[in-house]
Amino acid sequence: MKIAIIGTGNLGLSIAKGLVINNTHTTLYLSKRNIDVLLSWKEYKNVFVTQDNKEAVINSDILIFAVQPNQFDLILNEVKPLLTDKHVLISTITGYPIDRMESIIGNHHPIIRSMPNTAISVGKSMTCLCSNHVGKKKLPIAEAIYNGLGTSLTIEETHMQAATVLCASGIAFWMRLIRATTQGGVQLGFDAEIALKMSMQTAMGAASLLIETGSHPEEEIDRVTTPKGCTITGLNEMEHQGLSSSLIKGLNASFNKINDIAKK
Repeated sequence: MKIAIIGTGNLGLSIAKGLVINNTHTTLYLSKRNIDVLLSWKEYKNVFVTQDNKEAVINSDILIFAVQPNQFDLILNEVKPLLTDKHVLISTITGYPIDRMESIIGNHHPIIRSMPNTAISVGKSMTCLCSNHVGKKKLPIAEAIYNGLGTSLTIEETHMQAATVLCASGIAFWMRLIRATTQGGVQLGFDAEIALKMSMQTAMGAASLLIETGSHPEEEIDRVTTPKGCTITGLNEMEHQGLSSSLIKGLNASFNKINDIAKK
């Protein structure tokens, strides 16, 4: 695949890293106004660094946009005259709907929205995808890119804001849970570094159990709890203090906030 990343900041570089590691690209163009931070990428085979978005577009088929939302209108207008039938546009820009892209470049180009999270930097992103009508046939291209950087899931665009809360903001929510169990571990007598390692590995183990076995969380909980045991006692105390309720309320609060931002 001939790929260009327009706007190679932290997210763009994470995607580029995955493409290079997985050898997904035939050629890869990295575009950025300040290319000094990209010069080391020239060492990779068939990777090109440029300040010229037009050069990147002309030499690529797959265009991944990872710019700031307030820059996107200008960039789309800049590259619009260069777009051909070969181009597939993949946006990573939060809150920028497909119909707004179509209002600038038309609805005859395949457009795919992607919503990765920060775990993309370690190849563990949960990336949600959606597309316009023309882009549906091109979704396997985006899946191939993002499955090399974690896991991808195609959803309806109407759910993208909810997915942002559950997956992108969700990283922060899970970090807070890991921090809380670490603090609890310190109170139980462990050094902070040891407690953090125990919390991180246990969280990863819990997620891996569900992913690899396909079990429901309650099934795995039942395997751990015993009558009058310490696990069920701890779980019930957490629920009495509102663990599940506070998490759900937090998700809804974030969802209401992102909807307010979108209206503005």
